[in-house]
Formats: sequence, C-alpha cells, structure tokens
Amino acid sequence: MEAGPPDSGSGEREIREADRKGGPGHTVLVALALAVPVTKLAYTVGGGDAVRDVLVGMEPANWPDILVGMLITDPLLGSVLAVVVSRVIFALFAARGAVPLGGGTAGAFRRAALTLVNPIAVGVIDACFFGPWWGLATGLAAFALRQGVVVEYRTGRRRPHHRHPQDRAGHDDPGYRPPSWLRRAAGVEQWVALALTVVVLPFLAFVSALDGQAWTSIVECQVTDGTRTGSDRLIELSRKGNGVVGWNLDSEQISNGLACTSDESRYVREPWWRR
Repeated sequence: MEAGPPDSGSGEREIREADRKGGPGHTVLVALALAVPVTKLAYTVGGGDAVRDVLVGMEPANWPDILVGMLITDPLLGSVLAVVVSRVIFALFAARGAVPLGGGTAGAFRRAALTLVNPIAVGVIDACFFGPWWGLATGLAAFALRQGVVVEYRTGRRRPHHRHPQDRAGHDDPGYRPPSWLRRAAGVEQWVALALTVVVLPFLAFVSALDGQAWTSIVECQVTDGTRTGSDRLIELSRKGNGVVGWNLDSEQISNGLACTSDESRYVREPWWRR
C-alpha cells in the first residue's frame, strides 16, 4: 500500500518523535535493566534480608555483574537483546539525520556502512560468547531490522528531525523507488521489532531471572564459622586476597571461603515454573 505524505497523519509524527527519543525500546531496556537483576537476585537467594545482604557483599561496583552474568550465560536472551539494542540505537540516530538521503555512490556507501557496521559488531560479540551460528543469526537479524528503518526514511514515510544540508530540499530520496515487496517488508519490520522489544525480550529476561541458576560461578570452599570449619557451597560475589566472598547456600549468609574449587552446576533451586 502506498504511503501518504509524512505530514498527513499524526501516527507518522508519533513514530518520528518516538524514534527521536529512542522509541519503546529505550523505555523497555531501562525498565528491564532495573527490574530483572533484582528479580534474579531475589529468586536465587530467597528474597527478604538475603537480597540486602548479597548486595552489600557484592559492593556497588559489582552490582552490574548480575545482569552481565545473565546475558553471557543465556544465548537466546543475549542475542535478542543485541538485536533490540542495535535497532534502537540505529532508529535513534536515523531520527537525527544519520541516514543519508539522495542517490549516488557516496550516499549508497554511507548507507551501507551505517547499516552494516553495528550488526557485524554485535554478531562478532555474540559469536565470541555463544559460537559462530549464534553470531551469524544475530548479525543477520540486526541487519534486517535496520534495513527496514532505512527504507522508511528513504521513501519519506519517516523524516529525520535534523537533516544534512544536502537533504534540505526534500524529506525523501526522489530517485529511490523500492519494489512493493520491500515496502511491505519494511512495514513487517516495524511489527517484528515491536514484538521483540515489548514481548519477546521481557519474557526471556524474566524466564532467565526465574530459572533457579546463579548469575555467576558457584564454588565449594572451606568456611570457618565460629569453631566449625567445613566445606560449603558459595555463590561467588567478589574475591578478597586468596579467598572468596560469597553467599553461603548452606548457612544462608555472607561467608569468606578459602581453598575454593569451581562447581560445574550453577543451579541453586528449581525453576519457578516447576515449583
């Protein structure tokens, strides 16, 4: 379906304004960054005073370790987040005039560079953590969602708020006439991006938060408690000298452990949906 002029409807103005502010993705990412790590911590250690004790034991500089640990141990969550972040950043800069309009070799090269560089980067990062197939899938998905944004700005369905001087004559690329299937694909891209951002990503994040696994290594250490010295399992929070400060899964308190060895399993309790 052919799109009308950009000023013909309030819907397009709302889309452009959302792009300029980061769109719903920005709001969702901020909310998840705050809520998910606390949920992960509360469910893993049991909630209540334990959450406060663990946060104090971790020290403020280590609090982001909860979110980082979740992302590098869950391939699906890490990959979907990489795709969403890539698209949000691109839409944000596109709304400020980063997508060059007009034809010519220089414009095509700039568009290709802007569209490809970040998907390649997130694909490489994903591949380093989870393997080449995860990296390839993540890079291709990030590129596909960015390409839809490019098509919409070039056809004038969206307009940048700050245009380059060479683009002031018009809000679109007059020489660019994409085939109808590409226009439809650009529309589908919006819905896919929205679904990934507001449905799939939050769902995966909270599934990971409630899966009963620790966000970091579990170690078995020699722990002295009063006159008793025994071997306990600790969720590692930080390292002090030649020992470990961790949440003691046996005594449910912060403990200092020595002569620690890594435990292969990171499971602390049953996942929430199996209880």
